[in-house]
Amino acid sequence: MGPITVRAALALAATALFSATPAHAELINATNPATIKAIVESQGWPATIVAKDGDDPYIESTRSGLKFLVLFMNCDEGQKCKTLQYYMGFSDAKDVSLERLNQWNKDKRFARAYKDDAGDPVLEMDVDLDFAGIPRENVGETFNTWASLMDSFREYVFEK
Repeated sequence: MGPITVRAALALAATALFSATPAHAELINATNPATIKAIVESQGWPATIVAKDGDDPYIESTRSGLKFLVLFMNCDEGQKCKTLQYYMGFSDAKDVSLERLNQWNKDKRFARAYKDDAGDPVLEMDVDLDFAGIPRENVGETFNTWASLMDSFREYVFEK
C-alpha cells in the first residue's frame, strides 16, 4: 500500500470506530416525578402526579382498566427520591389464598404478591434508580415488564 492508501485506510478505520461507539444514553433517576410521568405517558397511559406536603410523591395511572401507582421511595422529605415502586391491588379478590400468592412468588420474577392489611391481593415491583440512574429506554422497559405482570396477575387472581 502506498502512503496515501494507508492514511485513507486509517481514516476510514477511525471513522468506523467512532460511528460504532454508542451515544451516551440519557440517565433517569427518581428525583423528578415529572420525568417519570412523561415516561408513563409515553407508554400511552394517563398519569397524574400526587404530591402532598410531608408525604413522598406518587403517580396514579391506569392501563387496560387496571389502576396502579408509581410510588417514589427512599426520599428525603418528599424530595431527592432514589427508587420507585409500582403497585396495584384488587379489593374484590379477598378470597385468594396465601398459598396461591406464594405460588405466584415462586413461579414469577420481578414482582412480588401478598395480601395487604385489608386482605387484598397486591402486586409490587421495585425499580432502583439510585446514583446516576439508568437509561431512559431501560425505565420504559420496566413499565413494559410491569404491564405484562399486571395482566398476568389479574388473570391469576381471578382464575377459577
